[in-house]
Parts: sequence; C-alpha cells; structure tokens
Amino acid sequence: MLISLGCDKNLVDSEMMLGILDRAGYTLTSDASCADVIVVNTCCFIGDAKEESINTLIEYGEYKKKGRLKALIAAGCLAERYTSEIHEDIPEVDAVVGISSFDRIAGVIENVLNGKSADAKDDKSRLIYGRKRMLSTGGHYAYLKIAEGCNKHCTYCVIPQVRGPYRSVPMEALLAEAQELVSGGVRELILVAQETTVYGVDLYGEKKLYELIEKLCAIEELNWVRLLYCYPEEIDDKLIEVMERETKFCHYLDMPIQHSEDEILKRMGRKTDKKEIKAIVARLRSRIPDIALRTTLIAGFPGETDTQHEALCDFVREMRFSRLGVFPYSAEEDTPAAAMEGQIDEEEKRRRAEHIMDLQQQTAFEEAAAMKGRVISCIAEGRIPENNVLVLRSYKDAPEVDGYVFVEDAPDIMSGTVLDIRITGSEEYDLIGEIYNEPC
Repeated sequence: MLISLGCDKNLVDSEMMLGILDRAGYTLTSDASCADVIVVNTCCFIGDAKEESINTLIEYGEYKKKGRLKALIAAGCLAERYTSEIHEDIPEVDAVVGISSFDRIAGVIENVLNGKSADAKDDKSRLIYGRKRMLSTGGHYAYLKIAEGCNKHCTYCVIPQVRGPYRSVPMEALLAEAQELVSGGVRELILVAQETTVYGVDLYGEKKLYELIEKLCAIEELNWVRLLYCYPEEIDDKLIEVMERETKFCHYLDMPIQHSEDEILKRMGRKTDKKEIKAIVARLRSRIPDIALRTTLIAGFPGETDTQHEALCDFVREMRFSRLGVFPYSAEEDTPAAAMEGQIDEEEKRRRAEHIMDLQQQTAFEEAAAMKGRVISCIAEGRIPENNVLVLRSYKDAPEVDGYVFVEDAPDIMSGTVLDIRITGSEEYDLIGEIYNEPC
C-alpha cells in the first residue's frame, strides 16, 4: 500500500515508486489491514502538511500491532528533512527514503523484511527520471514533472533546503515519457515543477519551456497540455507566443504571486513588484483574451499590517483572477521569515485568509454565471451513474483544485475525450451544460 501526500510533484514520485514495486513483483492493495508493506510519501511544505504526514505515519504504524504489517516506510519531504526525529519519535517506521533516493524503494523494503539496515538518502543534486510509472489519476490525464528543486530561496519556503537546487529533466527524456504516457491512454499532460518557467536554463543555458511545449503539442494523440507553477517574472514573449499558437495548449496559467504589496514581496524574497505583476497580467489578457489565470497568496506574512492586508484585498477585487487559493502564513523552521519580527497570531492569519477567499468566491461565482451561453472546450472525467450525469473539466479547470462541468442525460463518453460544451447555467464554482458537437 502506498499513500501519497502533498503536491502533484510528490504524486509523480509516488507513481514512479509504484511502477518500481510493480516490476519487483509486489501487488498493490488499498486495504491497510491486508498490507505487508506500507509506504507513506510525506510532505512538509507547511505546518498543516507536516502534521498530516506525522499523523498518517502514526495511524498506519498501528497496523504493526493489529494487522499483518511487516514494514512501514517513510519517504518524501518530511522523511528527508526529519530523518532522525522520525526514527526517534515514531519507532514504528522501519526505514526512511530521501527525495533523491526513492528509486531504491524495492531494495529498502527487501532489507527491512530481511532485518537489515535500510535507510536510503543520497545527495540532493541527484535527479531521478525516466522510471515507468503506475498512474493514479485515472489514466486520461497525467502530471509530467519537468524539473526538481528550486533556486529562488523565498524567505518563507523550505523547498530548496529539502529538494535541493533546480535540475531540469533532459528534454529527450521528457518527450519519451510523454509519448509513453499518451500511448497508454493519457490525453492531457500537466507540466509541473517547483517552477516550470525556468525549465532548461541549467542544461541548455537558456529557458526552453516554449520548445518543450511545442514538441509535446506535436504528439498526435495528445489533446491538451496544461501549465502550472509559473513565476511571473519568468513569463516571456516566447512562452506567450507558444500559448497563442498551439491549439492543444490550454489557455490556463497557474502563476503564484503570493502578495501584491511591494514591501511584503521584498520581505518574501520575491523578484517582482505590484507594477510588474499587473503588467504581466495585462499582457497575458491582451494576447490571450480567454485565458484563465490562477494564483496563490499568503495571508498574514510577518509584518503584514492591516493596511497592507486591505490593499491585497483591493488587488484581488481589481485583478479578478479566475482561480485563487490562499494559505495562512506558516512559520517553517530554518527559514528567514520564521525569525522575522512582526509574527501574526494564528487566528488573525486565518481570518485574513478567509476574508480574501470570501472576496474571491464572489468573483468566481460571477465569472461562472457569466459563462452562460458560451461554448467551451471540455475534457470528459467520468460519470455519476445514479444520476446519468457526465462530469467534465473545462480548459479553465485543473484537476483537484478547480471546478467541473456537468451534463445531464449525456451519451456514454470515454474519459479523456475532448468535446465542446454549451454552458446553460452554473452552481457556485461549477458549470452546467449540454453537448454542442459530436465528440472528437
């Protein structure tokens, strides 16, 4: 049994581990009481994720007392960062696998089962790619992790410490992986990394994301390419041009900005200011009028005044992002922000985050209602059989984080099929529609 926590980048690592274990002869189960081995791929990005990872390890550790469990393995970010603490505080964990060593998972399990020392941790500059994956996303979409690590060193973030420096996966390896995924039925590829926009700089001396997208869009059976985690200062004309030109490229961009106010952005170690953020948003909307922009914000960063919070709220109202998420600031150990003066109490941070989400909810509901009468490209996700409802995602919606489109009394449509839907109404974040054309 393998439990994957945290982000979609972690999920790719989990899928590679599943592929490795499958080829090693292990059988996957979803029933912990039947498992001989449980692997938890952990996360420690923020406090809530760290707590979830710890509680999950403790929960499954109980199966060593009441089930047949012989080995409990901690992998991923929490395991990388807190190896000694895990061994000391959660003795049920038999081995720790670091983020640059997860391809050794089969050997680690074998060692544990044979009573041998089993931890596996390598230098953080090691890059794992090209391993065959066992998809956990349903098979019609898949995440393509194009790089590992980060060089940005934002003052609130532990990722560079945990996952190491930015390392791009060679383009030929990514194209081979993409082709294999598409041959296996994947119709939407979602490009992810800690930062996708600087892909290739370390390997080729310049940004090559635009070229990678061009080559992915040339894969015949692939329907959609979607792009996540784009730092605003790295979005250039070459990238915008490929977005405009490639018909398979979803007019959707995830661009985490974290805040709007210059003083806070500077304290965060970000490389943009409010004027530059507004300029890139205006440029994107001018060049690609139907683009859906998603962003992420941090509420209650150290030193954030009431005035700065209200200015951020005004910015959210003005910019009207299609999709937006907010995290209350989490003080992470060994980050510069955790030592800054002006720390804000938890209740106030959460209040500010909820305030922003209330504002965004109004924008999102209005945007959904305004879609009535439009015809938009959607990809089939599955059905709700008891209600005979077809479930789709529009080009404006990434899996798990955005909304859905529902069509009643629709014919059987294979998941991954792209078709045009006429929107007839909305329910909060979600859309209601009808099939406009025959599936393609």
